[in-house]
Amino acid sequence: MGLDEVKVKPHERLGRWLAEDMDGVNDMIRKRMVSEHAPRIPEVTAHLVEAGGKRLRPMLTLAAARLCGYAGPYHVHLAATVEFIHTATLLHDDVVDESQRRRGRPTANLLWDNKSSVLVGDYLFARAFQLMVEPGNLRVLNILSNAAAVIAEGEVLQLTAAQDLRTDESIYLQVIRGKTAALFSAATEAGAVVAGATEEQVIALRDYGDALGIAFQIADDLLDYGGNSTEIGKNTGDDFRERKLTLPVIKAVAAADAAERAFWERVIEKGDQREGDLDAAIAILKRRGALDAARADAFAWTAKAKAAMSRLPDHPLREMLEDLADYVVSRLN
Repeated sequence: MGLDEVKVKPHERLGRWLAEDMDGVNDMIRKRMVSEHAPRIPEVTAHLVEAGGKRLRPMLTLAAARLCGYAGPYHVHLAATVEFIHTATLLHDDVVDESQRRRGRPTANLLWDNKSSVLVGDYLFARAFQLMVEPGNLRVLNILSNAAAVIAEGEVLQLTAAQDLRTDESIYLQVIRGKTAALFSAATEAGAVVAGATEEQVIALRDYGDALGIAFQIADDLLDYGGNSTEIGKNTGDDFRERKLTLPVIKAVAAADAAERAFWERVIEKGDQREGDLDAAIAILKRRGALDAARADAFAWTAKAKAAMSRLPDHPLREMLEDLADYVVSRLN
């Protein structure tokens, strides 16, 4: 491997390997997001779809299918389905969170309005269901439709759990399995199933996607308390300002003394945030070892993802997916 190749990030290597397939996915996305009667739909969708996201989830579907020897056309449909589901959830999330920035750009709800974001998100969900039916594979349809339901369930659970200091790590895991890991695991599982993979391979790829998604979300939550805003595509401290009980805070609350618990009650449960509170929160997280402990959890989930990949046959794509698992937590170094 040459020096230039070493510098290439794993998702970029994956993108190069799957370039022809991804061209097909992007072409399908552009065709299917068109609306004859409502021009705002492609306007809003294009703002997010063309914003330069990594397209990680559709690449996982393509990689899983190719890794399992698939040579048919329908992995492209499923990859586009996964991207439409993801984009729909982003549009809805930004309304729920009242976000102003996504992938380094103003959010759709800020540029247009909440109504447009919600309704265009609904349209993309409908498009996703149309696409996932086309391969004619009932098991694939079951995997992706279940994922859509689990994602919505995770978001609703987060509404009630996010600002409740009684939320523990098991509830947090349930939330992020819904909002993030469900689509990762559905992406890899669907790719394996459409390829006619063995049951052992299907389970291995599903487990890989689940663990990768959990590691990815924990890393994202950690970066909110000290990451580069360009790297995470949102403003540092957004989770704190939105009063989200993410893993570092949950760990700090569990170890809190009376003064620290009063602080968390004020800023998270009551939403009474003042100048300097973010810095105070970060100081508590460091003092209680919460950031280091959450980081260790992220690396443990990465190890689980790589262990799942070890159950699959040798293949360049297997190596790239293992490297991808390392990469999602390398942002924490």
